[in-house]
Amino acid sequence: MCDDQLQLIEWGFAGIPLRGEEVSGDSYIIKPIPDGILIAVVDGLGHGYEAAAASKIAITTLDTYTHEPVIMLVRRCHEALKGTRGVVMSIAKLNSHDKMISWLGVGNIEGLVTRGNGKSVISHERLLLRGGTLGYQLPTLKESVIPFIKGDTLIFVTDGIRSNFDSGIKLEDMPQKIADYIMAHFNRGTDDALVLVVRSKCK
Repeated sequence: MCDDQLQLIEWGFAGIPLRGEEVSGDSYIIKPIPDGILIAVVDGLGHGYEAAAASKIAITTLDTYTHEPVIMLVRRCHEALKGTRGVVMSIAKLNSHDKMISWLGVGNIEGLVTRGNGKSVISHERLLLRGGTLGYQLPTLKESVIPFIKGDTLIFVTDGIRSNFDSGIKLEDMPQKIADYIMAHFNRGTDDALVLVVRSKCK
């Protein structure tokens, strides 16, 4: 068991705005909560300052209501984002007691959990994405619950990253190295891009 929730994971992040822009509309949050950790990636529609403003509203809402279930968090973001450009979002909550994650995605932020033997990927599970935009159109929400045990790795990428981003991942690498590798090799260069890699450390 891990007494400190932050000991549950190690993580890495890479992000870059679209060339010519000063800010990125892609952002993330990792926040410990009493029974685990909240993990989410948000992509404000378009790019530039308006996209970044919408993204900031979503992250602030998640930070304020972190203790609530993932479906309620998505609904709160939807309400808070009305009148903005809106965002797409993928979100996961790690439960420190049963070593499961509850996750869901609205839009096109891809999510992947890889399971391996420390050297190569043995299996993976992809997040089911539902069409919609928070702030405009909220789809029917249904979370999935899957195991997330020591050595498993969660990867979220925004649509600035190509879909074959898991090609060549080495599970012996640290999360930051994996995030940097994905950004270096799979960045489309046509939008803001963000990669978040989270690995479970705790038995």
